Amino acid sequence: MHTVFRFLRQLLLTVLLLALLVLVAAGGYFAVTGHKLYESAIQVTPIDTLYSSISSREGFVPYAQLPQTYINAVISAEDSRFTHHKGVDPVSIARALVTDLRTGSFAEGGSTITQQLAKNTLFTQEKHLARKAAEMFAALAIEKQYNKEQIFEMYVNTIYFGSGHYGIGEAAQGYFGKPTRELTRAECVVLAGLPNAPSVYAANGDLARKRALVVVERMERAKKLTHTQALELRDEVSALPLW
Repeated sequence: MHTVFRFLRQLLLTVLLLALLVLVAAGGYFAVTGHKLYESAIQVTPIDTLYSSISSREGFVPYAQLPQTYINAVISAEDSRFTHHKGVDPVSIARALVTDLRTGSFAEGGSTITQQLAKNTLFTQEKHLARKAAEMFAALAIEKQYNKEQIFEMYVNTIYFGSGHYGIGEAAQGYFGKPTRELTRAECVVLAGLPNAPSVYAANGDLARKRALVVVERMERAKKLTHTQALELRDEVSALPLW
């Protein structure tokens, strides 16, 4: 019996060691492949020209013209540790991995705002591990080149809001008929929620409202709102006429 137990323990250790070696080899492969993809992407769109290219577009909205509620809502919904990380957030990646393993959905990606900016401006939307690695290399480079306000500006001025609207300026006009600086708190929260699934929410106002209420919840969790303020904002969102 003791011999069998020792054999099984050795077998288990061997299997675990082999699995670890496979993971290390796979990680190395995707890192090398991802870095090549990153190098190829920045040959087409250099990191140091990214801000000038985006900020020169018609309808670009600078950070100073973004309502604070909108800024807080986007950060709370998309990347609550945005001001703390350097482009890639191991804490969010670990949290997303735990959530994915628990739910079996693999819906959480742990991507930061900077990574999403890199994905939207430098790469295709195709999902594969090499592109994810390339996205991380790009995010680290973007954080070295630009400050947080510039990164946030680039992100909200390039994301898709549905109904053909790219960027927060187009979205504010398209959905609410006003410039960004005139958005109400409820309108800010609705727009902050749309990029999560733009085509779905643009086609269904009820779903867009439900998503906005999730954003309010995340703002409270991120301590951007007190509980009383969150309740008030929920009422404002619920009363806001949507498409």
